[in-house]
Amino acid sequence: QVQLVESGGGLVQAGGSLRLSCAASGRTASSYFMGWFRQAPGKEREFVAAISWDASTTYYRDSVQGRFTISRDNAKNTVYLQMSSLKPADTAVYYCAAAMILGGLADNYDYWGQGTQVTVSS
Repeated sequence: QVQLVESGGGLVQAGGSLRLSCAASGRTASSYFMGWFRQAPGKEREFVAAISWDASTTYYRDSVQGRFTISRDNAKNTVYLQMSSLKPADTAVYYCAAAMILGGLADNYDYWGQGTQVTVSS
């Protein structure tokens, strides 16, 4: 079992930055691939970024490439999502998730956090 708890969300103006954190607990948490997803009101959950267990590989959706950076600190069992140049379209509830397979398919992720709200004002 892996438990995930997100933090760091909030209200920010367009062009601003936020860093989300996801604290993982569980004996094998550091061996999982980790991903960030988001869901805006009335929309389906969508993939944002993912990182391999050793941080050697990362993936991003096209719309956040160059603005968001995913990273992890396995010593702290924590995954981060640094978000810069935020846009109102980035407004959503952001979820972190853990999977045994690296990729952007939500169905591949076995464990999910409760989510943290990010609101970007124009």
